[in-house]
Amino acid sequence: MKDVEEGVQKGILEPLVGEQDHQLVRASKGHPWMVYFCTFVAVCGSYEFGACAGYSSPTQDAIKKDFSLSLAEYSLFGSILTFGAMVGAITSGSIADFIGRKGAMRVSSAFCVAGWLLIYFSEGTVPLDIGRLATGYGMGVFSYVVPIFIAEIAPKELRGTLTTLNQFMITAAVSVAFTIGNVLSWRDLALTGLIPTSILLLGLFFIPESPRWLAKRGRQKDFEAALQILRGKDADISEEAEEIQDYITTLEQLPKSRLLELFHRRYLRSVTIGIGLMVCQQFGGINGICFYTSSIFALAGFSPTIGTIAYACLQIVITGLGAALIDKAGRKPLLLLSGSGLVAGCTFAAVAFYLKVHEVAVAAVPALAVTGIMVYIGSFSIGMGAIPWVVMSEIFPVNIKGLAGSVATLTNWFGAWLCSYTFNFLMSWSSYGTFILYAAINVLAILFIIVAVPETKGKSLEQLQAAINS
Repeated sequence: MKDVEEGVQKGILEPLVGEQDHQLVRASKGHPWMVYFCTFVAVCGSYEFGACAGYSSPTQDAIKKDFSLSLAEYSLFGSILTFGAMVGAITSGSIADFIGRKGAMRVSSAFCVAGWLLIYFSEGTVPLDIGRLATGYGMGVFSYVVPIFIAEIAPKELRGTLTTLNQFMITAAVSVAFTIGNVLSWRDLALTGLIPTSILLLGLFFIPESPRWLAKRGRQKDFEAALQILRGKDADISEEAEEIQDYITTLEQLPKSRLLELFHRRYLRSVTIGIGLMVCQQFGGINGICFYTSSIFALAGFSPTIGTIAYACLQIVITGLGAALIDKAGRKPLLLLSGSGLVAGCTFAAVAFYLKVHEVAVAAVPALAVTGIMVYIGSFSIGMGAIPWVVMSEIFPVNIKGLAGSVATLTNWFGAWLCSYTFNFLMSWSSYGTFILYAAINVLAILFIIVAVPETKGKSLEQLQAAINS
């Protein structure tokens, strides 16, 4: 009987102890609902980015008619956005370092609000262009600070997925702008750009600042309070806080970062990866193909309306799939898959236009061209669209993050401008040659990823940055 009683007690006690241990472990991790909420607030900036980028396409005919603009004058209105984004990229790192990640999002929102209101009330080309320039500046700051903020608040097991939502919201906003722009007037469409900034500005009152930025500024109590809010009131943050603080202390012993010091041997690898991935993303042809999708379909003999709708829907679905896979499959495998698909898509398009130019199997041209563009955008959306921003937000140490991030973002926007500006000239030179050129660049991008880009999945920012910059 005694043996039986001891056995029963042992059988009862063991599961209870195990359950208590499980609860302690679960409590130490906390619930990431606040991280989700902070991410939702931040990606309203990403949605604003997409609203700015998608505005000029559906409004082109109406604005040209109302202001009697030539194609060149409207092209200035459309492209001046990119110049504003370049200025925003140059200043984004300094602003985010000086007034914080939340402060930078407020500044960006203010420029976007002012820009949209100028566009809405404009009665001439000057306020129209100034408004577009202002929204471009805000977009440039958002393109840097949103992925940085998300990466700095997210736990390592969620960082990739949450940071990828930045790209998902951009593509969703562009698609929405394309759709409702066919229904609303250009002035009313400008007012819709105020909605995401309003949600963002309101939400910023309810979320904490980046703990890593607070630690860097020496605000120890605020740092610990912000980290506790993000991880949950019952979570044990001591180990994570100590790791962040130790790394910040080590970095503070280094000299203040200057532009030339980015190319010091200590940081050269992370800077090469960050800038290199931006070059791979933009010089592979995305903005030329994205901006002129309709004309590509028309040139191939396919319906631009059907093609554009299919393009937008596919982009949203595949970007969402990429967000779900990034923390499971990893960054590098998705980049390699994406790069391979980009080469395949460009090859299909090149073959289609080669057949068209040489009048061989002309009936197959529309199907080949559509297949090529769909493979291209699907491949871009699953990896090359979002992951360069994810990796950039992960690899730069806090002491050079502002400067290095600004340089990488500026590189991205310069590539976006150069690609969109040269696309029509290249197509006039050779339609199939253009896609062969993009295929070759994407082959080089694959080689760069294989040789230079590390896998960043499942590591804390401090572990990752110490390994890359050792």
